[in-house]
Parts: sequence; C-alpha cells; structure tokens
Amino acid sequence: MSSPAFSPEARDRIYAECARAITEAGALREPLFLARLALLLFEEVGDEARCRRALAAALEVLPTPSLSS
Repeated sequence: MSSPAFSPEARDRIYAECARAITEAGALREPLFLARLALLLFEEVGDEARCRRALAAALEVLPTPSLSS
C-alpha cells in the first residue's frame, strides 16, 4: 500500500465526517452505507488490483470489537 495522501489534520477531518455519516445512516443501514462508500471510492481509484489489496489489508488489521474500549 502507498503512503497516505492526507495530512494528519485532514485525516482527522475525514475520519470525523465519515463517523458522522455512519451515525446518520443508522445501525440498520450501516453495512449498506459502508459497502456503497467503498464502491464509490474504489471507482475513484480506478484500479481493481489496488482495491483488492486495500480490502485484504483492511481485513489484516481489523480489530475485534470490545465493549471496554
């Protein structure tokens, strides 16, 4: 994977906006929202191999949800 294109500040802003949008979508629609968001971003990337690598990388570091965190 290539290095991030965002500054730490921009990354924080995008993260906060993404969290807000997930909340707005609601728990029932969250999986559909995330799948649609991923597809739209993959289309922006325009490279199937890079998208597949990103999917694999996301699964590698996916933490187990915890009620204590």
